[in-house]
Amino acid sequence: MDEERDGARPQTVLLAFLGAYVLGRDVQVATAGVLELLRRAEVSEQAARSTLSRAARRGLLERTRHGREVYLGLTPSARRVLDDGSDRMWRTGPVNDDWDGSWTLLSYSLPDSWAKQRHALRARLVWAGFGSLRGGLWLAAGPVDVTALVDGLEAAAHLSAFTATALPPTDVDTLVRDAWDLDALAGDYARFERRWSDPARDPADPLAAQVALEADWLRTIRNDPRLPVRHLPASWPAVGAHDLFLRRHRELAPRAAEVAAQILRVREAR
Repeated sequence: MDEERDGARPQTVLLAFLGAYVLGRDVQVATAGVLELLRRAEVSEQAARSTLSRAARRGLLERTRHGREVYLGLTPSARRVLDDGSDRMWRTGPVNDDWDGSWTLLSYSLPDSWAKQRHALRARLVWAGFGSLRGGLWLAAGPVDVTALVDGLEAAAHLSAFTATALPPTDVDTLVRDAWDLDALAGDYARFERRWSDPARDPADPLAAQVALEADWLRTIRNDPRLPVRHLPASWPAVGAHDLFLRRHRELAPRAAEVAAQILRVREAR
């Protein structure tokens, strides 16, 4: 899929769909309907089938045969991932306007051979809002449940975490610019606004458009650490992009639900 036009990989489109139409319901959906949705979202059949297979191998989807149909349901692991994404999408604002002035500091040192573990740890840190100060020292605004953050990671035994406050002569604005690439973050929001401010660029199918919108918003906020608003540039674009996302979702959701009812075969999970 074209990143500027559609803004997300097939896996992100799939997760956005599951979050919108399966999460919170004790149901399974027929594979054929999911493949049809991905086709409408301009994902090739080969890429769509590969995405479903990969999600199943990762323990996110469970397959159940019912008659001649194969149905897909969410695993507990998938529900945790989607609940987290849903919180970020619907219940957490794009900026931190009630920051208490505290920081969470995290330090780690991993063996050189632990490239995979280092990548997994860094991915979770970025999702949780951490920025890299230097080497293995990371920083996040406000309190972070580090125990939950690193649950299940081998790297958990190799890190230390602290709560801290900045003391003079620390320039917090400079600290923020050093730890996070504000230009790149602002560019992500600007790209989202370019992509979704013109309804003429929407996919013709409203269900595909809604899922693409949600997938692109998830992609946009994935790396946003929700920094304290007092330490962000005055023209920070996150709030405007968030308002655009909510407005476009209100426009697309009713028609998308009608299409979903037509193409998705649903059965109660057993």
